[in-house]
Amino acid sequence: MDSLKLELKQLLIDAFDLEHLTPADIADDAPLFDSDGIGLDSIDALEIGIVLRRQYQLTISPDDPNVREYFRSIDSLAALIASRGQAAGAAGGAADAVVSKGD
Repeated sequence: MDSLKLELKQLLIDAFDLEHLTPADIADDAPLFDSDGIGLDSIDALEIGIVLRRQYQLTISPDDPNVREYFRSIDSLAALIASRGQAAGAAGGAADAVVSKGD
């Protein structure tokens, strides 16, 4: 899971041009959308969703009542990806990847 968290941190740095940060600067439990954390905003949340879909074939419904919790921190994003990855593997995730491949 540590490699996944490191990968997520680097993806955020690259996606949002956060050149002033390194992965080591981002605490796993730091809030992504709080001024005490990374300080992202609601538009950035949309971009994170796009990055997750492209990188991990993960689609999150905007109607999902847990969206805020999923996007809370690197820890919560990594847990989501790990849980959905395991579920996709058990339930035929290859079919989901083929459907998402055209994005």
